[in-house]
Amino acid sequence: MRKNYLISAIILLSCIRSMAVGNYNAQWQKGLSFFQQMQYDSAAYYFEQIAALKPQNAEVYYNLGNTYYRLNKIAPAVLNYERALQINPEYKEAKDNLTLTQNRISNHIQPIGDIFFIEWWHALTHPNKTTAWSVAALITFVLIILVMLARRFQKAGSSIPVQLQGVLSFVCVCFLVLAFAAAKNAQQPSGAVVMENDAPLMNNEQKGKPLSLIPEGTTVKIMDEKVGWVEVSLPDGRSGWLQASLINKI
Repeated sequence: MRKNYLISAIILLSCIRSMAVGNYNAQWQKGLSFFQQMQYDSAAYYFEQIAALKPQNAEVYYNLGNTYYRLNKIAPAVLNYERALQINPEYKEAKDNLTLTQNRISNHIQPIGDIFFIEWWHALTHPNKTTAWSVAALITFVLIILVMLARRFQKAGSSIPVQLQGVLSFVCVCFLVLAFAAAKNAQQPSGAVVMENDAPLMNNEQKGKPLSLIPEGTTVKIMDEKVGWVEVSLPDGRSGWLQASLINKI
């Protein structure tokens, strides 16, 4: 009896998975078809549905970005290009289209480039590097164990450098630090896009006259959060508080 229940459960799960894949493919084809027919509202609807099914698919967000760009909706276009790049930082087409879209932002805030070693650190600790650094740390740890065993049972006349174990240990620690930093970045999304035009940037008290008005489509970095408010850092280095309802996290 239990065996029959197990077989039935497996069959049911297989059917559900097949239906999900079929639904995804059907919606993808509809989205592409509407996009090619320049019916961008309908295309956006189906691509949004696909994004809900495949939240880690960079191509879906890229197509959404293209669709919103054609609809002249700058902020959603920027948001989806940023999401595509969050998944795949080397997505050239998404980078190019993001730059093209940002050039259409009125009063676009020009970013200040980071110092080269900060850019390196950001690249090394990108969330998608977590698995790679973790695997590298595990492999290095195994090599340390093998070196320890080899030195313990080495034959007379053979020699394994004493420094090798120390070098491998240092490299393993470096990999662990990078893996931890990348995992922390993955758990704490720090990017967001301003979705409303002329969003008021407020001071620490969130009162009084706005420090500045932020154009829609501006990508900001989240520094802190309170109830209904988010402290952000602007591309030019300025900081302040925005209402949480005026931004969408990447």
